[in-house]
Amino acid sequence: MKRVVDGDTLVADVAGHEVTLRLIGIDTPEVVDRRKPVQCFGKEASEEGKRLLADKDVLIEKDPSKSDYDLYGRTLAYIKLPDGLFYNRYMIEHGFAREYTYSHEPYRYRNDFVSAQQKARSDKVGLWNPAACNGRQDAI
Repeated sequence: MKRVVDGDTLVADVAGHEVTLRLIGIDTPEVVDRRKPVQCFGKEASEEGKRLLADKDVLIEKDPSKSDYDLYGRTLAYIKLPDGLFYNRYMIEHGFAREYTYSHEPYRYRNDFVSAQQKARSDKVGLWNPAACNGRQDAI
């Protein structure tokens, strides 16, 4: 991985070319959107992404139910590490991201991601912890 922009946007080196990836099925709080202030738990999500992916090779998986690119020209993908860690799911499961279904269009791992979010919420981990965001669940 070349760099983590934030928890759901990455830049990878693919055959010598920089490719910006927008991860399917997850949404992390914003940290780099100039139109918005840094959102609650955004820094934590970005730091976790960097911890997991810095200087690591990753496997990029596309979803045949999605187009290759989003509205901003980013490649839509899932990320897996060679050791089997499924980054998209991990971020939801550990409370660094919310499950995100764009335009109500289902995707390959949607049911799994929804279940992971339900468990993270019930376990009150990460951004679902009542102590996160000064207890303001509406902030997430």
